Amino acid sequence: MSVMPPPSSAESLDIDGALARLEICAPRVDVAIVRHKLAEPFHIAGQRFDDIETVVLRLEADGHVGEAEAAGVFYRQDMPQGIAAALTDATATIAGGVRHADAARIFPAGGARNALDCALWDLHAKRMGQPVWQLLDMAPPRALLTTFTIGNAPPDAMAAKAEHYADARAIKVKLVGDEKDGARVAAVRAARPDVWLAVDANRSLTPTSLARLMPACRAADVRLIEQPFAPGSDALLADQALSTPVAADESIQTVADLDRLYRFYQTVNIKLDKCGGLTDALRLVQRTRSLGLDVMVGNMLGTSLAMAPAWLVGQYCSIVDLDGPIFLAADRMPAAHYEGGHITCPDLVWGGASRSEENP
Repeated sequence: MSVMPPPSSAESLDIDGALARLEICAPRVDVAIVRHKLAEPFHIAGQRFDDIETVVLRLEADGHVGEAEAAGVFYRQDMPQGIAAALTDATATIAGGVRHADAARIFPAGGARNALDCALWDLHAKRMGQPVWQLLDMAPPRALLTTFTIGNAPPDAMAAKAEHYADARAIKVKLVGDEKDGARVAAVRAARPDVWLAVDANRSLTPTSLARLMPACRAADVRLIEQPFAPGSDALLADQALSTPVAADESIQTVADLDRLYRFYQTVNIKLDKCGGLTDALRLVQRTRSLGLDVMVGNMLGTSLAMAPAWLVGQYCSIVDLDGPIFLAADRMPAAHYEGGHITCPDLVWGGASRSEENP
């Protein structure tokens, strides 16, 4: 059975040192909302997606362009329209000159800060002629085993999707808290006995429904249960006798949330749209590891432009869930590569060094 490979160590990552080497920049700002059609409807607990909107931030300085994409966090009402409005309102401030530290001063944790932070990293890479991973003194990034997510559906349809993901070596199953969840888990495992398997309840379970689900999870060798209870109910996990690790997603957005709630979880799912970008995500990785928890990197759906900075975070994670582009009818180009159950994001996707657009 496939297992997640060990992550790189984040202990030696000097984020502040990397930031200190970056010059202030005063870029021209462009903000756009882009709608992306999904290849088919995607269901999670309490939500159906037929398409998604993302915000693309474009920063231009000295003939170089940095870009980033943010989707926000819908369950916190951090939506693309609000993200775009916040970025637009801050245009004069950004154009007047910004450093990475200013992203946290201008915006709270969420999509707008994510867009600004990642666009700045991309712009610095191009201005300085070094990819972001080199600016951070990271080892050359490697292909990462990623989960492939199966949206909620009847058990037979989810089994068929598991078979369709022929390249997948790790699968995550979306649950909704009803009496069919156990059958969904069993059907996916029967279809794919070879994969590492996780379930994601998106806060739809109760202690009673979790107890009802556990025999099916044990029988299917489920390796992770993600966000079983609603935020605010985290302490209920202390009363559950669970042999399977539990990951926080919706409950933990930032380091402050982590410090309040870490004792209830074994894994934390870090998303750039939640915490506010690559810089905050790397800090959250380091803090999570220091508390003895495993780290997972996830996504809110989006194109390869959103996956690329998260892929750098994934170099330090035990579990990687960066499958957003596979749900789209069409990804943007250049795109991430998915092969053999792994994701690779070439420098051309985001964060790579390039010559001036005016003098290619």
